Amino acid sequence: MSRIAETAPPTILRVAVPVPLPTLFDYRPPPGMRATDIAIGARLCVPFGRGRRVGVLVGVQAHSELAPERLKAAIAVLDREPLISRELLASLQWVARYYLHPLGEVLEAALPAGLRRTREPPVAGDAALMLAPGAAESPASARPGSASAALLQLLAAGPMRIAALDARLPKWRGAAAHLRRRGLLVATRLPTPEPPPVRIDPPPLTAEQDAAVGTIAAAFDRYAPFLLEGITGSGKTEVYLALAERALARGRQVLVLVPEIGLTPQLLRRFRERAAGRIHVLHSDLADGERTRAWLAAARGEAGVILGTRSAVFAPLPRAGLIVVDEEHDASYKQQEGLRYSARDLAVVRAKALEVPVVLGSATPSLESLANAESGRYRRLTLGSRPGAARPPTFRVVDLRGKRLEDGLAPELLAAVRSCLARGEQALLFRNRRGYAPVLFCHACGWHAACARCDKPLTWHRGAARLRCHHCGAEATVPTRCPQCDAAELKARGLGTERLEQTLLRRFPGVPVVRIDRETTRRREGVDELLNRLAPDQPGIYVGTQMLAKGHDLPNLTLVGLIGVDEGLFSVDFRAGERLCQLVVQVAGRAGRAFKPGEVWLQTHHPEHPLLRALLRDGYAQVARGLLEERRLAGLPPFAHLALLRAEAVTPAQVETFLAAARHLAADPAGVELIGPMPSPMPRRAGRHRGQLLLRAGERAPLHAFLPTWLAAVRELPAARRVRFALDVDPLDLY
Repeated sequence: MSRIAETAPPTILRVAVPVPLPTLFDYRPPPGMRATDIAIGARLCVPFGRGRRVGVLVGVQAHSELAPERLKAAIAVLDREPLISRELLASLQWVARYYLHPLGEVLEAALPAGLRRTREPPVAGDAALMLAPGAAESPASARPGSASAALLQLLAAGPMRIAALDARLPKWRGAAAHLRRRGLLVATRLPTPEPPPVRIDPPPLTAEQDAAVGTIAAAFDRYAPFLLEGITGSGKTEVYLALAERALARGRQVLVLVPEIGLTPQLLRRFRERAAGRIHVLHSDLADGERTRAWLAAARGEAGVILGTRSAVFAPLPRAGLIVVDEEHDASYKQQEGLRYSARDLAVVRAKALEVPVVLGSATPSLESLANAESGRYRRLTLGSRPGAARPPTFRVVDLRGKRLEDGLAPELLAAVRSCLARGEQALLFRNRRGYAPVLFCHACGWHAACARCDKPLTWHRGAARLRCHHCGAEATVPTRCPQCDAAELKARGLGTERLEQTLLRRFPGVPVVRIDRETTRRREGVDELLNRLAPDQPGIYVGTQMLAKGHDLPNLTLVGLIGVDEGLFSVDFRAGERLCQLVVQVAGRAGRAFKPGEVWLQTHHPEHPLLRALLRDGYAQVARGLLEERRLAGLPPFAHLALLRAEAVTPAQVETFLAAARHLAADPAGVELIGPMPSPMPRRAGRHRGQLLLRAGERAPLHAFLPTWLAAVRELPAARRVRFALDVDPLDLY
């Protein structure tokens, strides 16, 4: 008997389709193609239901569980070469497994919007115009002296980039539209020119900076995670720049993540001044085409530096050399909707897969990163001083008890602001609450404006004359009289940045006051433009939220006032103490970053609070050690691992029934503790009732062994059809 077995050739495509189902889908190849002709990682247009979707080929195999007559053929192959590299596909498969999210939706999240459609990817290069064939010989193409004639004359010398046309002939667009209708012009693209050479010499590195750069650079070409802990103003960015220069000189790519779009322009400018090579930006404010071209430039290896926010962690890196996560502690790196991933954690995973070093930088590292450094998983590097004559600011605590305040401002702080302005310097007053006032109420009967969908107060935005819910986005008009008792006078309670701005304009007439919060950056300029409204040598006042707490370097800013920090001292969130300390240190770090000494005034009704006293006396590093010990004793992250099942529905009963059934399914898993079901800390939001079930484990392995099977069973529950639910692995908060 012959023992020779024939292996059937692969004929089935395994496609990840962006739908909320944790499975792959089988297809036949398009007519005339073999399964092996299509590259793994290429996009396919496939039929799905009554429509069509763009999926990604993740594998081929010989057989399918479906009968051959039930298999549909893919419609088209959209990429000749794999759009998703082998490394990126493996990293995204890790994301799908770790966060228990459908692979098709993970792949969709990784692609820019322009690559989620069936159309061809945008062509590389800069948009340009050129004469159509034969246009130069066309008689009487345009009236002499007209804009059309001028445009034709310019293009007679050859194609021109749109940017060059804007500079040479400002009114060219109307003429171009007319000439294109006549078939005399066509659009094209020209190769993007190489950037100009380095324009400025780098400042000399301090001994600490030089040691950090040398240590990290010695790890090029292998995976090595570093925690770069540097006090505010210590020059962490200079370390990033020096490392990027070295990586680029070796022909490698550098990925730099920042937590907020507002930080991008300032950092981009510094990289363009220093780094030789093409620099591309990736963030959600870019137009679809621009974002797609940047992503493709990274995929082709053309982008030397990729600078972006959270989603830039998905950028392809065929020539990877270094990954940097700036302000690694920032909560913005955690996606809170849909695919709930941590860009910081994924950056570490990708660095390991790419075999490159990853640098996590912060003046106030997260407790998770500090625990990784203590255990030896990360190597810790420190920058303990500011370069040159700059020194850390001094703190002054203002005890508010019994004081008469003016819109939340103590007399001592107002006097300090006046002195600062008299010296020709700048002040920053920080209040992490936007709007005019958090509550609008009736003094006569006690009524207050509340969101009908969230059972939370509506914030009064006086300039817009609107009441807004900062939880669900609902809006209402501002009543002229009390809806409950018809009293004529309604009062504001509490302080927001808009009210603070008005108070300062009234107290310091003629002094420019620049407010920076979500309202002003959305309505007017971006953060960088607003910061530049005050000249470096001009006195003035900045007012803002946490947008001002991160990374900005303002050399004439010498005074920082922190208002309303007490709210973080008594929160039920177990991370509140860590976040408050980080916020205080980060905001304080904006003061005295150049040659002038800085002061930080902290207003509080609780000057004796142990956390505040310890922070001001011992600094963040010492406080973080104490917080870590508290977490260890309480069995909380980073010494435990959490997953949170959230559910919401029209009625509380639907939520309770679903969560109770999910809890019953879990039985008593080994090594995993279930807490709840229980209402969410915010039980009602956007008109829907909310609840949750918390899972906790001392070790990661038993939790992740239990979750996939349990979640699959939860999805099949009859009660699951009447709720919206999502599992959040490693939640940052319980809301």
